[in-house]
Amino acid sequence: MLKVLDLFSGIGGFSLGLERTGGFETVAFCEIDPFCQKVLNKHWPDVPVYEDVRTLNYDGAIDVITGGFPCQDISLAGNLAGISNDTRSGLWSEIIRLVRNLRPSYVIVENVANLLRGPTEQPGGWFARILSDLAECGYDAEWENIPAASLGAIHLRERAFIVAYPSSKRQSETGELQYPRATQRFPRCREKVFSTYDRKERVQRSRQKQVQGFSGLSWRENVRGVADLLNRPDLPPPLFRGSRDGVPHWVDRIAACGNAIIPQIAHMIGYAILEACNQSENRTRT
Repeated sequence: MLKVLDLFSGIGGFSLGLERTGGFETVAFCEIDPFCQKVLNKHWPDVPVYEDVRTLNYDGAIDVITGGFPCQDISLAGNLAGISNDTRSGLWSEIIRLVRNLRPSYVIVENVANLLRGPTEQPGGWFARILSDLAECGYDAEWENIPAASLGAIHLRERAFIVAYPSSKRQSETGELQYPRATQRFPRCREKVFSTYDRKERVQRSRQKQVQGFSGLSWRENVRGVADLLNRPDLPPPLFRGSRDGVPHWVDRIAACGNAIIPQIAHMIGYAILEACNQSENRTRT
């Protein structure tokens, strides 16, 4: 069982996907958002949740470090300030600090696809920083832009995923994590545990005229903007319900879900790592 330190945990997308392979166990989270902390405590009640990655000094044995570090300063929707010490995206350096101290067998990093392209004045410079920092720690890396749509989601959501491991693990020119083509991997992940529907099927389901518990979606008619929804008596209740001290609870839920990674992708990466571990063990035996 590979022990996972889950950084920038959010609501636990990395841990959910990895643990469903049966080969990973999360031993600690690190998440600063109070609402996300509650979610983690509910679903992993026996796993400690540390609050601030900048002060985290974990001293246990770790096999895998995961982290989707903040994207605000490298996303096209953000300010494009980059990965410097005075930006939120600069918290990448805390991942590297913990990698250097804990020496995990694997590091899994996620961020927006623009990490691979930016900044505009030096295309690829941000990603070069990521690879350089990992190399200085003695780690090789493999990466891929994996959109959520590749696993059946009806939205694109391109994200860069990086898997790094000590350089000593590399056994061939293609790396230890050599694995079947992405188009072969995705169906395997869907069918095993997540039961994600085929993309075409999900699009069809989203176009249905009926919603369970409601006669129809009449509220969608003649809607051209948010203003058209004001004071409409036929609106269905929100999918995310609840309240907290007068503040709509669903605002926190939507934000947390929007920031979360797609667990199916972590699940797929987890299988690739486990397969690589098995191949390494077989080579050692022979």
